[in-house]
Amino acid sequence: MSDGLKGKRIVNTRASVQARGLDDLLRAHCAIPISYPCLRIVPPDDLAPLDLALRELTAGQFDWLVLTSANTVQALRVRLDVLGLSLAAESWRTAAIGPATAAAVHELLGISGVTVPGEYLTEALADHLPLKPGARVFLPASTLAEPLLAERLTARGATVCVVDAYQTVCGDGDGDLAESLKQRRIDALTFTSSSAVRCFVERLNAEGASIESARELCAACIGPRTAATARAAGFRQVIVPDEHTLTGLLQALTDYFSPARQQETRFDGT
Repeated sequence: MSDGLKGKRIVNTRASVQARGLDDLLRAHCAIPISYPCLRIVPPDDLAPLDLALRELTAGQFDWLVLTSANTVQALRVRLDVLGLSLAAESWRTAAIGPATAAAVHELLGISGVTVPGEYLTEALADHLPLKPGARVFLPASTLAEPLLAERLTARGATVCVVDAYQTVCGDGDGDLAESLKQRRIDALTFTSSSAVRCFVERLNAEGASIESARELCAACIGPRTAATARAAGFRQVIVPDEHTLTGLLQALTDYFSPARQQETRFDGT
């Protein structure tokens, strides 16, 4: 294993309930995770549409269950327990945007044989899902979810039921990042969603920290949409892994901090 991350202090902006996976990977690479949760996952204001859709799903009224995050899976698990329903004996097919979400589907919902696109992107899931004309798709998601997936599935002839499964709100608590930034004791930031980028900027500004000092740091973003949000927010050293997973994110950081790359950076002055 490369020692490029050894001793690097890297900020984890994920919600507290989902931060452990990234923290463990950072420690495995000898880095020091700095907790700075910028998101909090809460139920939607109105749970009735989600409960109705879950009852319709178990009654066989959908052909596909499409899941785009582990947060959505966790939200379904909570409501299924409240409603006394199970998805283990499904009469539909299930798709997930990536392996982490698929693993959560298996662990929390008891569903095997999940369809995962070759690229872990919304576009890939929308374009390559094996849909039949008129397929009925249940798409639970965050209240902040972009409409791209539903629009593309609809354009392919599907009838898509989009339901709010949870809300993402800006988080708080843990750590004094402002002081660490002031002392230049942070080496990189990690973002796994556009919401995390926006809430990071909002939280940092609210705490009176220098956003400019943060913008100078390496911002490791899990995918191109998150990276675009980071660039729009003024981050100048944005990196994106080839594989849009936490493992890929760590590899991108490892490559960025590799001794060879750092030597090249010093040589060309960038």
